[in-house]
Amino acid sequence: MVCPVVPVGDPGNVGTLLRAADAFGAGIALSEGCADPTGPKAVRASMGSLFRVPLGGFEEPAGKRIALVPAGGVPLPELGLEGEVVLVLGAEREGLPAEVLERCEERASIPQPGAGESLNVAMAGAIAVYELARRTH
Repeated sequence: MVCPVVPVGDPGNVGTLLRAADAFGAGIALSEGCADPTGPKAVRASMGSLFRVPLGGFEEPAGKRIALVPAGGVPLPELGLEGEVVLVLGAEREGLPAEVLERCEERASIPQPGAGESLNVAMAGAIAVYELARRTH
């Protein structure tokens, strides 16, 4: 399982995503424009995961691309997970650009009963990676 990340500007969120990927056996593919995963804030947030998680470029991962969107996608617990899964996460405010969404085979959302706003990208990524790992291992 790989999580491509489309420009996440906050290095703390990049580090937290690395930490979640490390915990659940995923890799990370960063798009152009992402915060530097080797910057001090990202390294601190990753708690050393930066040195254990496979890092790649956004175009590299092969598999079924699933866009994680705040609303309107297949509820994450109901998502079909056959074959290699590539979970695509977007920037904190803008989400995924239309051209990236078009290249994804499916869209998934994390059910949030009673929530007024979407989750932070690092929180959403951690939940999604946990759910995928839980169901595939």
